[in-house]
Amino acid sequence: MAKRSKAETEQTINLIMDEALKQLLSLGYDSMSYTTLSTATGISRTGISHHFPHKANFLIRLDPQISRLFLEELDFSNLGTLEESWIESIKHPTGRMVLKLFFSLCGDHCEDVIQFRAIHLARERAYEMFGLEGEKLVTGLIGRSAVMLMSQSTHIKVPQLQANELKTRNRGNTESRLAILSEY
Repeated sequence: MAKRSKAETEQTINLIMDEALKQLLSLGYDSMSYTTLSTATGISRTGISHHFPHKANFLIRLDPQISRLFLEELDFSNLGTLEESWIESIKHPTGRMVLKLFFSLCGDHCEDVIQFRAIHLARERAYEMFGLEGEKLVTGLIGRSAVMLMSQSTHIKVPQLQANELKTRNRGNTESRLAILSEY
């Protein structure tokens, strides 16, 4: 097999990253796979894994771009416009998918995944601009977003549990997700 030039390698990486960004924001992290990327790009799964050995590598490389896309949808002129633009962003595919991506990663114990910073940067900027009130606003908006996204979901299956089952059911995953969210 002929050795690929640096330009060809860079072009391949960019093709993979463009498709990974598209799939992260349309399918979500859990549904994106080496197979879906291979099918969309025509690059073998082995070829993709050569450049991105771990699925989390996509998030690490794309995190600045995803953060920028989300922050561009927000208006930090004042607290009112920040709140309005946040709520409006949920109506647009990019903002909605960034928030869904954030919530899907909550509770993931992989250090690389914890690097996802879009929501953290929004909270940080709100604090820099408006102090504690800005930070509180974004914290509240994160919670409101979770409720809004859950109410929009058509794939929710509510299990039928008896009252005593609720008390004894393992809540470890829920607790870890709440611990992550409590940082915000």
